[in-house]
Amino acid sequence: MVAAAKKKAEKKGLSEEETAAAIADAQKKGITPEKAEEKMNSDYMYYACLMCKCGDADGAVSGACHSTGNTILPALQLLKTKPGISSVSGFFLMDVPNCDLGEHGLFIFADCAVNTDVDSAKLAEIAKLSAESFEQFIGAPAKVAMLSYSSYGSAKHADVDKVSNAVKIAKEKYPDLVVDGELQLDAALVEEVGQLKAPGSPVAGHANTLVFPSLEAGNIGYKLVQRLAKAPAYGPVLQGLALPVNDLSRGCNADDIVGTVAITAVQAQALG
Repeated sequence: MVAAAKKKAEKKGLSEEETAAAIADAQKKGITPEKAEEKMNSDYMYYACLMCKCGDADGAVSGACHSTGNTILPALQLLKTKPGISSVSGFFLMDVPNCDLGEHGLFIFADCAVNTDVDSAKLAEIAKLSAESFEQFIGAPAKVAMLSYSSYGSAKHADVDKVSNAVKIAKEKYPDLVVDGELQLDAALVEEVGQLKAPGSPVAGHANTLVFPSLEAGNIGYKLVQRLAKAPAYGPVLQGLALPVNDLSRGCNADDIVGTVAITAVQAQALG
């Protein structure tokens, strides 16, 4: 990877000193060009992200042999988030076989990979980004359920308040977003249950984009569906970055890699 990147940099007329300086400048954490050059030569993700930054690549995929942190940190340091976006989150595109729920078995689950501590504002932003991702990849309107163990105030707890407040923020900040909550999973997916637990909801019983209340819930949820339903899980796909950089689970197989590469290509094409 490093050798290939060096060849591309040479073709562009970028010296090792210039690329190292670019890394040091982008990190803005007092890292010297010498230390940056060491990173560039030893960590393929810094080189990959630099290739994206310099226009030599349109996106990057990593993670089959490395942690999510090793994938995300270089992207955040070099590429940054999109304008107006405060943080990166990770979703899985789930393809559940023999399923009539969601969009004929297609769902987005978020956040399943990145944020260990989310507040209401961040959950609202994840809902907006996830809806955009669903519509980009599936081509159907997103219906976002903000999940909890409570539906419409059936339980009282600070964790429930966090989700219900996120729904209020999302509706105020993104008025075109079809979002509702807080909803239990069965109320979000099954029409009869949704009518009972959340009457009048525009989402209950028809959700196709599921926003989990915590990283633990999201990560456990996608793996349960993946393993028990034998559902392909593509991702984690990172959303909120200025350029597409995507992560793989270290438990991925060859089909997961191919699917994530295809998703990355779609994201890059959408940017023009």
